[in-house]
Amino acid sequence: MRTSRIVAVGAAGIAAALALSACSSAGNGGNGGDTSTPDTSKTIGTVDGSGRTLTVWAMTGDYSDEVMKKVNDEFEAQTGAKVDVQVQAWDGITTKLTTALGTTTPPDVVDIGNTQVAGYANTGGLMDLSAYKDELQQGGTWVDSLAGPATFDGKLYAVPSFVGNRAVIYNKKMWADAGVTTAPTTYDELKSDLDKIKAKNSASDFSPFYLPGQFWYAGMSWVWDAGGDIATSDDGTWKGAFSSTEAQKGLDEFKAFQNAYSSKASQTLNTDKPNEDQIMADGKTATIIGALWDAGLVVSGSNGKITEDDLGTFALPNTAGGSGPAYNFGGGEVWGIAQKSPNQDLALVWTKIAASPDIQNALAAQPWIPNTKELAAEWATKATTLTQGFYDASGVTRATPGAAGWGTIEGNKNMEQFFSSVASGSKSVADAAKDMDATLDSTLNG
Repeated sequence: MRTSRIVAVGAAGIAAALALSACSSAGNGGNGGDTSTPDTSKTIGTVDGSGRTLTVWAMTGDYSDEVMKKVNDEFEAQTGAKVDVQVQAWDGITTKLTTALGTTTPPDVVDIGNTQVAGYANTGGLMDLSAYKDELQQGGTWVDSLAGPATFDGKLYAVPSFVGNRAVIYNKKMWADAGVTTAPTTYDELKSDLDKIKAKNSASDFSPFYLPGQFWYAGMSWVWDAGGDIATSDDGTWKGAFSSTEAQKGLDEFKAFQNAYSSKASQTLNTDKPNEDQIMADGKTATIIGALWDAGLVVSGSNGKITEDDLGTFALPNTAGGSGPAYNFGGGEVWGIAQKSPNQDLALVWTKIAASPDIQNALAAQPWIPNTKELAAEWATKATTLTQGFYDASGVTRATPGAAGWGTIEGNKNMEQFFSSVASGSKSVADAAKDMDATLDSTLNG
């Protein structure tokens, strides 16, 4: 769970050795329409904030107290202003933030999921930061899976903070018991290894590879690898793309893999109920797809039965049979500044500090994936067995459509329902894709 991320990674003792980069592939960034080149000539400069207070909304579990203090101390030293950090719960945050951004007294700086930027920008809630982009980048190259979604209609509305991608986490002992002692590097090897693990473990509630049907973050790897996508944009108009030959080929393979190696009950489930980390901690699966904090939750939930040394990671191999890792969803967080903030000058200073290399290094040790390719590559030299897979997978991250209505798709759990219908067979792949495309067509253009 997101509220447990910092604690979970610390529980496994891997916080100091995050080694991930997050370069994204082309083709799924997020410019929805206007492609004109924005003015980037403005400077943030110095600001006298004496007697003023900046309000920052940060999501629970995203930033350690140490990292936030580091940002605020530098900000106060530079401006003389104070900072009021208000930690927000994830439940109901979209409605709460939408309402707050519409008032005359919004929070000045807000912590936003990268997939949510377009919606807030479209309704006029966020400040256009395009004129300050060069200064906010501070000489680095932002990772594409953050920079793309932070851009809407050709303009920058958010500043990348950190990335979270996904990789395979596996129980090395269980794999070795089945005669598999090295991680697979191809999709065929993966399936062959899982067949051996399946033959070794005959319990009815055991899954060689636990992959819940609703887990679309993982399921999209099969679609992207086959050449498909969620949606495409033509002159600012978005259109669902699951009915393409490529997308349906990927969905067919996802269903075949899910049905072969995960439990039948999982076809209609997501990763939280029951929690996939606890399923692995209880020895009921040898393999999951997870984020960088999941290994820690497996260890902490096993009551000493599984240690950090028992686990390993590897990038999911290209599911279409190509070389290299599979495409994987690149989530993460960004900082936005409220359009109606009376303290935009201070907010720009604070956001620049939060995105600076100094703070990014502190975040990477928390651990999170840095917001620039340069820092990510530097941290990649510190890879461990529990972070190597994420590093290997990070070169091919993808993002969701940068469409105004994407937040509605997420809020309605349309993707979860779609992938579950494919995995369970409640609809044919063609019918499920047709229905999902119709939903995307009517919703994304919001």
